[in-house]
Order: sequence, then C-alpha cells, then structure tokens
Amino acid sequence: MSTAPTLNGQVIGQAHYATRALLDRAIAPLGLIFGQVIALNVLADGAVTPARLVHRLTSTLKTDEQTVHEVIAQLVDADLARIDDGAAEPQVRLTDAGHATQRRVGAAVADITTRLYGDIPTDEATVAAQVLTLVTQRANAELAALPA
Repeated sequence: MSTAPTLNGQVIGQAHYATRALLDRAIAPLGLIFGQVIALNVLADGAVTPARLVHRLTSTLKTDEQTVHEVIAQLVDADLARIDDGAAEPQVRLTDAGHATQRRVGAAVADITTRLYGDIPTDEATVAAQVLTLVTQRANAELAALPA
C-alpha cells in the first residue's frame, strides 16, 4: 500500500525541475534560455522601464541585477527587444521578431500545460495553485527579511 506524497520543497522542486526541463527543450530551438523567456513574457504585456524589468526579473528569478542586465542585452542583441530612449524615461519593448518569438514560446508553454495539467480536476488544480501561491508568498517574505 503506497502512501500519498508529503507536500514539501522536494516534491515541489521535482515538479518544477521536470517541467522546466520540458520548457528548456522546447525553447532551445528558438535559441532562448529561461531568463529570456521570462523577460519576453513580461514585455509581451507592453513596454516597461529598464528598472521595472530588472525588478520583475530579479524578484521572479531570485537572481542579481547584473544577470538581468545581461538577459536584456541578449534580447536586444538578438533583435527581440529594443530600448527606446526617446521618451522622458527609456522603455524596453519587444520588436516584431520578439513578439513572434514570444507567441511561439506561449504556444509551447500552452502545449506543455495541457499535457501536464489538462486532466487534473479543476477543484484540485485550484487548491494546488492556492497552496503553492501561499508557499511562494511565505518564502518571499522570509527572503525579504534576511540581511542582504
């Protein structure tokens, strides 16, 4: 008789890394890495200031600002994003190629999501999402309380 797994960081991490491996394989033919995908997704909602983009990526990826600046530079070098300096405050936005690439990434993510989550009952998926959101909020609060 097998027992149900215990919800803990190991179970969550295994799900994350398995899903991430599928995503990494899906985006590799596009010449992208994970951080670039996150930036493309942020920029798909519209132009943002470089500072806002850096904040979103450092808080999401739990990485340093230098790494995020490198990701932004990579997107600009690949002609997937551009920095418009003409406004009062510079804005980072997707190029046409960036929008097309982000749509391809979105389609790959939707495909993976359907395969992995499609048959999970809605009420169970909702509870899982609520629990994982709460765990993320708690972890982020503890990280914020730690000395830099």
